Amino acid sequence: MDLKRKKHASEFNSIVELYVNDIRKIVFSYVKNHHTMEDITQEVFLTAYNSFHTFRGEGSIKNWLLKIAVNKSKDYLKSWNHRKVQMTHWFSKEEQSNEDTEETVISTLRDQELANSIMQLPVKYREIIILYYYQELDTNEISSLLELNVNTVKTRLIRSRDLLKRRLDI
Repeated sequence: MDLKRKKHASEFNSIVELYVNDIRKIVFSYVKNHHTMEDITQEVFLTAYNSFHTFRGEGSIKNWLLKIAVNKSKDYLKSWNHRKVQMTHWFSKEEQSNEDTEETVISTLRDQELANSIMQLPVKYREIIILYYYQELDTNEISSLLELNVNTVKTRLIRSRDLLKRRLDI
């Protein structure tokens, strides 16, 4: 391997380490299966590596990777491979050591209930919630990423919140 390729590979490894968890989360929010998530995550980074020279730098690398991940996930959902799988524990926050056991259990149950409710939303609402709250993208970034009108993103965000409120009886 020549020096230029080694440098490129090293730089790309840094990008993978930095964004792999974000990509896994967004992919899982679509496919709801850990094994499939890992496969698609690998495809995302392979695609990104092979087309890194096409990245124009108009947006962030993270948003570019998220767009690839969303597209790969949607492609999977359209494929004959797709099957429904029960969601496992995933969105819960890391336990804090200073919480007592009862508080930890209550917090974990609340997080699981929220995660289950989010994962039961239709994809068009679920993706907005995940990108807005968990990936911390603003509505303009989501609009660009999903190639939707900004007002459509805002409307879906409002509707998804309402659906969650009804499901969680808040």
